[in-house]
Amino acid sequence: MLEHIEDFIHYSMVERGLSSNTIESYRRDLRQYMKYMKEVEQLSSINAFDRNGILNYLYHLKDKGRADTTIARTIASIRSFHQFCLREKIAEGDPSVHIETPKAAKRLPKVLSTEEVEALLEAPRGNTELDLRNQAMLEVLYATGIRVSELCQLELQDVHITMGFVRCIGKGNKERIIPLGSKASEAFEKYLSKSRPNLMKKTNHQIVFVNHHGKPLTRQGFWKVLKGLAQKANIKKELTPHTLRHSFATHLLENGADLRAVQEMLGHADISTTQIYTHVTKARLKDVYAQYHPRA
Repeated sequence: MLEHIEDFIHYSMVERGLSSNTIESYRRDLRQYMKYMKEVEQLSSINAFDRNGILNYLYHLKDKGRADTTIARTIASIRSFHQFCLREKIAEGDPSVHIETPKAAKRLPKVLSTEEVEALLEAPRGNTELDLRNQAMLEVLYATGIRVSELCQLELQDVHITMGFVRCIGKGNKERIIPLGSKASEAFEKYLSKSRPNLMKKTNHQIVFVNHHGKPLTRQGFWKVLKGLAQKANIKKELTPHTLRHSFATHLLENGADLRAVQEMLGHADISTTQIYTHVTKARLKDVYAQYHPRA
């Protein structure tokens, strides 16, 4: 049955153009699902899968303490897989058709204040190759709101400093053009002229941001850098690789930006995804009111 998963993965990559992160989530979710159905439910054929077996697996995940968001993602993976099997005539039916996705409570994204962002952007100030790289990465993330995975995939041809924009390929292989701003452009130019050539050493590729060996920087590598810089900036808040993206969107809306324009820059397919940031700005307004109004 594992070959059906690989057929589905190939279809998701080639036909749907899904990101490598989504593909890996699909593969991981479906391998665990298949292992359970084979070992616990004692099923050896896709046609033997039924709704009760899927529900048993979901209860099993719940018993193991998996979060609602993880279970919701697993259901999405299972549903997509069974739809594929039905469409490709690998299976005669879709047992996931009436499985409901649990409604996860919406958590407001953590954002930094403008003062905290300033402190973070000041943290890598220095003239070493890695200082210039780190400064450019943070400036670009805050200036554009691109995802860390998109930052790590940027190629030299995507950066247009003189025209002041970057070209980004996001989820679903969708292209978007995002303004850079003067500070980010300046940091970018310094990195590309003074730092990257020295870091590249004997390597030769087009990826913009590289590690000290000259190889493309990974998301994990960036995350390690960010944690170190946050500590240096004395930021106590819990940070994630998405924190600067969340802060970018929130600060734009707080300063009167149009929701549709923010949606376009973030690359959200649905505006309802972008609307979460309006809730963040409202929550922050309440905090300010409670802190400063004498009769709050």
